[in-house]
Amino acid sequence: MRQGRQPEARAGLDRKSLKRVGSDLDRRFWAAMALYAVLAALAWFTVGEGTILVDGRPVELRFFPLVILGGMALKTVLARQAEKIRREGDGVSGSTPREFHK
Repeated sequence: MRQGRQPEARAGLDRKSLKRVGSDLDRRFWAAMALYAVLAALAWFTVGEGTILVDGRPVELRFFPLVILGGMALKTVLARQAEKIRREGDGVSGSTPREFHK
């Protein structure tokens, strides 16, 4: 059987690595938001000005890619928030870890 490090030492290393990963995730988040904005601008200017009827009302075609990109951006924002909550639960953000009742 392999012997590991003491839990206290391992927890300290995990917190440092999670904090570093957190800052990397923040950079990646803002890069993704910038790319979504660029893609939205490209979609707006490249899609023609045609219209289709949706529920009896005319809707411009260029709104459909924006809705799809907006959904993807929303998913990215929610994933970032979920990761922040997970990191807080691990005690990385400076707070104490949450205790669960058994």
